[in-house]
Amino acid sequence: MPQSSPPYRLATLSTGARVVSTELADRPSTTMAILFKVGSRYESEREAGISHFLEHMFFKGSARYGGAKEIAEAIEGVGGVLNAATDKELTMYWARVPRTKTKLAIDVLGDMLFQPLLDNAELEKERLVVLEELRMYQDSPQEYVHSLFEQISWPNHPLGRDVGGTEDSVRALTRDDMLRYLDQHYLLRNLVVTIAGPVTHEEAIGLVEPYLTPRGNGAAPPSFLPSVGNGLKPNVLLKAKKTEQAHLVLGVHAPSYMDRDRYVIDLLNCVLGEGMSSRLFLEVREKLGLAYDVHSYVNKMYDTGVLGIYAGTEPRQAARAVGAIVGQLRRLSEEPVNRAELTKAKEFYKGRLLLQMESTNSVATWYGGQEALMGRIQDIDETVTAIDAVTADEIRRVAGELFSQALQLAVIGPFRSEAPFLKQIA
Repeated sequence: MPQSSPPYRLATLSTGARVVSTELADRPSTTMAILFKVGSRYESEREAGISHFLEHMFFKGSARYGGAKEIAEAIEGVGGVLNAATDKELTMYWARVPRTKTKLAIDVLGDMLFQPLLDNAELEKERLVVLEELRMYQDSPQEYVHSLFEQISWPNHPLGRDVGGTEDSVRALTRDDMLRYLDQHYLLRNLVVTIAGPVTHEEAIGLVEPYLTPRGNGAAPPSFLPSVGNGLKPNVLLKAKKTEQAHLVLGVHAPSYMDRDRYVIDLLNCVLGEGMSSRLFLEVREKLGLAYDVHSYVNKMYDTGVLGIYAGTEPRQAARAVGAIVGQLRRLSEEPVNRAELTKAKEFYKGRLLLQMESTNSVATWYGGQEALMGRIQDIDETVTAIDAVTADEIRRVAGELFSQALQLAVIGPFRSEAPFLKQIA
């Protein structure tokens, strides 16, 4: 049965900035997001964490909105939401407001991003906040184990560094560093503005264009360091810590969002560890009782990706849990997924995608994110068609390619040695 995609329109302005709009006349809200194609993989080792730190600083004051209080009150005062996120390849700032307050959203976002104060006193205060955020993350083993997994997946590479940087790098960053980073990366050619809600395409362009102040004197956007392999041997990165539960992430490199197999890996992931009817949940939790939380996930980047499996388990059962997970990986490589399971995975993926489209926030980021990262947009109908075309043979082929790689494992828990884990993944 054909699906109905919200219609989008795309315009490239004379400055190189792109505007993606999706007119949803019946929605009570408008979401506006400003996306810059920059993130932690663009940073040098000395700059580690600057993308994230700078994201914080945009909320600390602008030319017309003064300080953090004025910025927050402008959006929250109408019941709206204002937030941001920094990732490895993209930084996004967004506001969701009632439909009658669309102009306010671009007014606040535009002033924050193109006329930031970057006040030195505020910078020093926010430095302490960022450091506390890093410490909070490191004190949460179920979160921090993912950073360890990235370290072992991309050793000595920007992709292996935490998006927030390190305490040493954050302490060393200066206002001049941030101004230079703005001029190098926050360029209009690196920018996509995306709007979803009861706004026409012409209205969207009229709202956005006056706020886009050029930066960088026409310089070309910098490039990033290409991805590298993680070696030919299985590896375990263990952080010994007294915890009640062992936390582990096991995985391998996977197709990128530019790869022809990008939907094959998504369906493989659904079969393996998405939801309570997935293989990992049924085997590791329901049958063996080894974990409360066990799931798999896929993260894709321009030239690489990763398939990871997380489990939290009783420390004495951790090595056994790893063995059970490895058994499911081998099974995917050796046996084709049956027709019923493949159909279930496709319906799961398509259903989740279509339910997301109920929110103006998801619609805006779906279309804008593709344009910012890939330079082209695939609508919902095309994606559904691509998902329906994936075969069981393709899933087995990709599984064989993935799991012929050396497995990488990160573990946090009360352990003295990596040996029991290496034995399971060898």
